[in-house]
Amino acid sequence: MTSAADLRRPSRRPSWAGRNYTLLTAAAVVTNLGSQGALIAAAFAVLETGGDGGDVGLVAAARTLPLVLFLLIGGAVADRLPRHRVMVAANALNCVSQAVFAVLVISGEARLWQMMLLSALGGTGQAFFNPAAEGMLMSSVRGEQASRAFAMFRMAMQGAGLGGAALGGVLVAVIGPGWVLAVDAVAFAVAGALRSFLDVSHIPPREPGGGLFADLRDGWREFVGRPWLWTIVAQFSVVVAVVGAADAVYGPLVARDSLGGAGPWGLALGAFGAGTVGGALLMTRWKPRRLLFAGTLCVFPLAAPAAALAVPVPVGPLYAVMFVSGLAIEVFGVSWMTALHQEIPEDKLSRVSAYDWFGSIAMVPLATALAGPAEQAFGRTPALWGCATLVVVVTAAVLCVPDVRNLTRRTRPVAQGIPGSADAEPASADAEGSAGRLG
Repeated sequence: MTSAADLRRPSRRPSWAGRNYTLLTAAAVVTNLGSQGALIAAAFAVLETGGDGGDVGLVAAARTLPLVLFLLIGGAVADRLPRHRVMVAANALNCVSQAVFAVLVISGEARLWQMMLLSALGGTGQAFFNPAAEGMLMSSVRGEQASRAFAMFRMAMQGAGLGGAALGGVLVAVIGPGWVLAVDAVAFAVAGALRSFLDVSHIPPREPGGGLFADLRDGWREFVGRPWLWTIVAQFSVVVAVVGAADAVYGPLVARDSLGGAGPWGLALGAFGAGTVGGALLMTRWKPRRLLFAGTLCVFPLAAPAAALAVPVPVGPLYAVMFVSGLAIEVFGVSWMTALHQEIPEDKLSRVSAYDWFGSIAMVPLATALAGPAEQAFGRTPALWGCATLVVVVTAAVLCVPDVRNLTRRTRPVAQGIPGSADAEPASADAEGSAGRLG
């Protein structure tokens, strides 16, 4: 029996952490713990079958290609169907593909083409999952609490990713890559089960449309009609590509030649991850009024790691640079999600998120492929300085856009109740009321 004292006892959850938000955060933590270790496991699984670095790259590319190809379709589907069903279906596909991958590796029967096919299935699942997840998260919080909610979500997700990578590396060495892939399959099953309990009754039914391609055109008009939106996505198509090339290609080479090998480089990446957690923690307290201006200023530090590798600096200063750049990009990430939540209509969130994701990752395969030829043509140090310069130039260009400088934080009234939100306003006397990117 519930006593009066129990009723008066404050909830352990913050007022803005409603049921949907809590389920989404818990599922994201579980998924990131498994997936970060699985990325390491997949690479070592390829190597254990006799593959080389090129084969590892093929398996990674096999995952990235369908992610790029199907993202826009995934965004349209997520705005047309109940988002939680899209998320659960994607988790089921990832669970099955990772489970089969694990069985093949554990049995010693894995072949390169099989690993590429299963990785491609995993990338396809992510293409449908990412826009649905971002739209679902944004529809699950209230406007005035959005920034803190997104910061807490990203802090939990980044922390889980950091821990998952560290734990995954240990488990690969102790129990083998196949069993780590099996753990990831279980993590997807658990996360999918949690997401199946999401409540979407607060999302208005979709009006009948003209089909999938009509939805894509509608999302495109929403995307290109906002200068702040498409210019920042264009900026990040360059930033993510050159930072990815510096981290994935040049970083390990510099570490091998000048920093002492893989260990110091792994710690440098860990410092970046710790910085993202610190940035998310900062954003639980700081609410910049000019969202995108503050966020874009924090993109400039992403040039620092490439510059530090170009020198190259000793490992101590490199760790500091990586930490600061991780903290800075998380400030941008929270500001960006808050701006999308504030400015984009709920029924178009997933489609706009899909264009955002697509623009941000589309150039990554090209940049990583060109990193080697660029080093041969210009030298490693000039190539790294080129990466740093590109980050600075495109970020400075975005600051020339008035909407980027002037878009301000505001509170948007809640149009309908959101079940499971403790920070909700009553829709009636008898009803309880109501409120996705991502290196």
